[in-house]
Amino acid sequence: MKVRPNFAEGKFYSENKEEVIRIIEDAIAKEKKNIDYSLSQKQIIGGVVPHAGHIYSAPQAIHFFEIIKQSSQQFDVVIIVNPNHHGGGMPASIDAHDYWQSPLGMIEIDQALADYVGLPEDILSQEFEHSAEVIIPYVQYFMPKDIKVLPVSFGAQSNGNAHVLAQALFKACKILDRKPLFIASSDFNHFASADEGKQLDDYALEALLRYDCAEFDRRVKEKNISICGFGTIMSLFYFAKDMSEHFKINILRQGHSGEVSPMAQVVDYVSMLFYTERITS
Repeated sequence: MKVRPNFAEGKFYSENKEEVIRIIEDAIAKEKKNIDYSLSQKQIIGGVVPHAGHIYSAPQAIHFFEIIKQSSQQFDVVIIVNPNHHGGGMPASIDAHDYWQSPLGMIEIDQALADYVGLPEDILSQEFEHSAEVIIPYVQYFMPKDIKVLPVSFGAQSNGNAHVLAQALFKACKILDRKPLFIASSDFNHFASADEGKQLDDYALEALLRYDCAEFDRRVKEKNISICGFGTIMSLFYFAKDMSEHFKINILRQGHSGEVSPMAQVVDYVSMLFYTERITS
């Protein structure tokens, strides 16, 4: 049994189980009145979740996960597509371990799904990477204990590559009859003032909310907006489009690191939900 050694524990989140849970539950208590629980009645495809330190990004992340927790929808695998910040490893890959871990315990990789996706297995891509690992404790806290995960490192982010990756994931889920929850791991603009960062984020998001993924890609590059997982978001977009031509996107919560610790230059966080209206018989 191959278990991935943690990189982000003690840096981006606590190595102590009780402290991880306390931060999550404190965020729930503070945000609960602002969470749109009515979205739990939708047919959920996935969403965008930030991957910064829990103390900074939990207020955004828990909007997504609280909606998932309240949903009656059954999922059997969480696909986490994450950017590669350090550039090592392969352009797109699946981690070669059998299990990941956090202070909340072990979680199994869906190896059968990994095999059908057809991406190469690689250890280096995730070895020093935090952007999937940080999300694992949320999955363990909010979702059933038998849930599996499929962390996908996506380094070669582009509109075309996002489309190809989404199709591979969608086809594999169809073949194996998986019920996936797709998480695109991404923070938004980095190290500008809160006002400037939000303007840049909103400029990119306006295109996405018009369902123009190519324009979203163009705007990110035009303004050099430092949305580190812009490709993971596009892969979610195309996966959702494969699931339903009539999917919808909802921004759940926007915020930034300066809301937690006052700072002149902040990192922005946005949580989003991709879904369809429930089909009733």
